[in-house]
Amino acid sequence: MNSYDNASIAAAIDHTLLKPEARRVDIDRICEEALEHRFAAVCVNSLWVPRVSRQLAGSSVKTCSVVGFPLGASLPAATAAEARMAIDAGAQEIDMVLSVGEALAGDWDAVHRGIAEVLASCSEVPLKVILETCLLTESHKRLACEICRDLGVAFVKTSTGFSTGGATVEDVALMRSVVGLDIGVKASGGIRDRDTAIAMLNAGANRLGCSAGVAIVTGGVGTEAY
Repeated sequence: MNSYDNASIAAAIDHTLLKPEARRVDIDRICEEALEHRFAAVCVNSLWVPRVSRQLAGSSVKTCSVVGFPLGASLPAATAAEARMAIDAGAQEIDMVLSVGEALAGDWDAVHRGIAEVLASCSEVPLKVILETCLLTESHKRLACEICRDLGVAFVKTSTGFSTGGATVEDVALMRSVVGLDIGVKASGGIRDRDTAIAMLNAGANRLGCSAGVAIVTGGVGTEAY
């Protein structure tokens, strides 16, 4: 078990706002919070990437965009195009959702092709692949992680925060055991306090996606969803 101070926890947080009702003032607020607390990134829908990129310019905080979100049910070409456009607009990291339906159907070739197409569109920009673990069996999670590992994505990620469940310590540990040490693991969904954040880090996560970043590093408890 490792111990973590506020700075090390903050450095692992993707400060996240993905609600459809998010406004400019909300986006500006999370950018200000990320700069103040030195979070790893600000994660938003692609619409907001240009604004976030401008707000964070010159800082160490990355601009992260979700694509094909939150269902993972877009045409791979459309998700790849969204990723390219987000990168052109200033995104420095991309989070995509794998095709959950194809995974559940056992069409792993289609899952592989979809991730590979988005990965190619990202070029050197890190790609995180969201598994939506709450909808998958352990076998599905292992197979998805193996595909991501073999393709060489930057991170595997637990959840969108928009489905039936979020990150669990057990899923994080499983994902880390499959991908090894060369690929990141991002825990996301339902992380609202310091103890939960530390539990995820101890289980093997090295990035945390959460809307409660400020509460986590100031000793509070977040109440809002993504």
